[in-house]
Amino acid sequence: MWSYILKRILLMVPTLLGALTITFVVIQFVPGGPVEQLMAETKAANQGDGGPRTGGYRAQRDSDAKQLAELKALYGFDKPAHERYFEMLKNFLQFDLGRSFRHNKDVWTLIKEKLPVSISLGLWTFLLSYLISVPLGVLKAVREGSRFDAVTTGFVLLGYAIPGFVLGLLLIVFFAGGTFLDWFPLRGLTSDNWADLSWPARIADYFWHLTLPLICMVLGSFAVTTLLTKNTFVEEIRKQYVLVARAKGLSQQQVLYKHIFRNALIPLVTGFPAAFVGAFFAGSLLIETLFSLDGLGLLSYEAVVRRDYPVVLGSLYLFTLIGLVVKLVSDLLYVAVDPRVQFSSVGR
Repeated sequence: MWSYILKRILLMVPTLLGALTITFVVIQFVPGGPVEQLMAETKAANQGDGGPRTGGYRAQRDSDAKQLAELKALYGFDKPAHERYFEMLKNFLQFDLGRSFRHNKDVWTLIKEKLPVSISLGLWTFLLSYLISVPLGVLKAVREGSRFDAVTTGFVLLGYAIPGFVLGLLLIVFFAGGTFLDWFPLRGLTSDNWADLSWPARIADYFWHLTLPLICMVLGSFAVTTLLTKNTFVEEIRKQYVLVARAKGLSQQQVLYKHIFRNALIPLVTGFPAAFVGAFFAGSLLIETLFSLDGLGLLSYEAVVRRDYPVVLGSLYLFTLIGLVVKLVSDLLYVAVDPRVQFSSVGR
């Protein structure tokens, strides 16, 4: 077991290094870096404020060149690319993710500021998705071919087919001060007077703000798990050991929960770590934008648009590392749940 874990950890190194290297190389060829964007914004601001627009062309060019050199030195772009690359790797080994160009804050600090939104959306989306999809999938498997199975399949596929942002727009129009009702808020996780509320009122206010975003995210995420649960249970129900158990006189409940349940839940249980972490860090940018939720999805998008390379590379490093660790945990959990799988065979 330990040799397999060590082998997997060693394989994480080239995977993580490859992701960082490819991203760093691509960044070098992307036009309009942070220095150029800042200079363009500065020129636009000077012209908009009625700043000096006259003067010799040569003097203006020399001033721009001097400013460009100062900005490159400030952001570290005066160094060759290979020096910046190895300096980045050295800092990442010490879990120093750098400092944001746009926000002038540590990347760690920015991520921690956005985590409450991502944790709120991710945690409740994950819990609600599994609490709904697993029991529903079991019921659909037990009642396969019935009217209940057909009707619920239609609703599940309909919810999966509607994009989250489209559903969000409909919910805003109907329930959040659009054309019809004004029942739910549209901004943030809490109200402005949240600190003055009692704890029961705070909890109610928190879920009041989360209701519409969670509906958008849950409807699109639980369909796959529901159908996977149903198909896995149906496959197990048709196996020979189930027929033998029923022939011995066991009741439907005993066969379902003592024999089928464990084997059928193996794909779901082993997918828990990846789904749990994915719900946190794979937040929906459009949902966050629609409901004015400042989370990691919006942070990553703005970092790419604004060429905030420390945020791009730092978040990529952190999320890739977490993803690799979660994949290892999923493999270990699979072996723990299913005794038929051995580490020696998994490692081949």
